[in-house]
Amino acid sequence: MSGPWWATLRRELTLIWRSPADMVQPLFFFMVVVSLFPLGLSPKPELLALVAPGVVWVAALLAVMLSLDGLFRRDQESGALDQMLTAPVVSVLPVSAKLLAHWLLTGLPLALMAPLLGYMMQLPVPALATLTYSVLLGTPTLTVIGAIGAALTVGLNRGGILLALLILPLYVPVLVFGAGVVRAAVDGSPTQGLLAVLGALLALALSLGPLAVAMGLRISAGD
Repeated sequence: MSGPWWATLRRELTLIWRSPADMVQPLFFFMVVVSLFPLGLSPKPELLALVAPGVVWVAALLAVMLSLDGLFRRDQESGALDQMLTAPVVSVLPVSAKLLAHWLLTGLPLALMAPLLGYMMQLPVPALATLTYSVLLGTPTLTVIGAIGAALTVGLNRGGILLALLILPLYVPVLVFGAGVVRAAVDGSPTQGLLAVLGALLALALSLGPLAVAMGLRISAGD
């Protein structure tokens, strides 16, 4: 089983790497949204530090969602999606490889950029590590949840609005705990419990998410 999984992972990484716009667009969106808040609110450091956890997390959430609309669309148009669903290997394996490749080239760069934007938003330096950890734990969960919605809407024209309606309510717990743990770090409160909750959400998403995505793709394909 590991052979097809690694082959799918290499294929997906190569395809995304050959389409730099798919990687740059979420990062650019993330950077622009966070950068606009000091211009629209106030340059006062205390105000920026107050809103920084929510601003960075909302921007990261929207950036992840922006990258998901075409997650399976290219495969559907090329016929690769039908081959993946009818392959002799369990469809969960190629789906999990695809999700990992997508996160490595979109979600991981967001997590690496988050402390820089947090510093720009006047977050205290000790809280930047917590921000990075929270985004590292949260973006894979957002990717898996979003992939479920993308799988259910892959066959629809203009499915982006429906995708947002499906997944935004499911994003709320990740947003609440992600921004909350950064706020706790800013206030000097313990953060281990909130980070553990984010880790539990990630474990739940990784254990059930690929199966739900595969089932969603089969529903969209009419199997």
